[in-house]
Amino acid sequence: MSFGKPIGEISSEPNVVPMADIMLVLLIIFMVITPMLQKGVSVDLVRTQNPRSMPDADREDAVVVAITRDGKIFLGSDATQLGDLVTKVQAQIASRVDKTVYIKSDARAKYERVVTVVDEVRSAGVDQLGLLTDRIEGQQQRTMAAPATFQ
Repeated sequence: MSFGKPIGEISSEPNVVPMADIMLVLLIIFMVITPMLQKGVSVDLVRTQNPRSMPDADREDAVVVAITRDGKIFLGSDATQLGDLVTKVQAQIASRVDKTVYIKSDARAKYERVVTVVDEVRSAGVDQLGLLTDRIEGQQQRTMAAPATFQ
């Protein structure tokens, strides 16, 4: 009396353990790589006490202009020259209802360069302009005294 399969018969049950191992490895790879797929150029943003939340800046279709420490300008992830910025921004916002552009500047970028980029973006016909910043970690919020009244 023998139990099991006869000798020489091929098993029709697939072995799923190696397939599960491969799927878990792929899942781990995607979990590690996904945070690195940041949209646009990475800059060290200016830190402020009370930044205003701008969740629309994280949308995939948001128009973001970045200024690096050395003054290079990027529209999304594409490098651009200051002279081409107006036409490129106009092309991106032309078909949009929401004509908002976000500017993120490196904290060590020259102020003059940032102001020049802001002027160029404004001349492209944007409705709103958002300046992206980070929150200062570990500091308490400052309170302001009530304004004095004069008689």
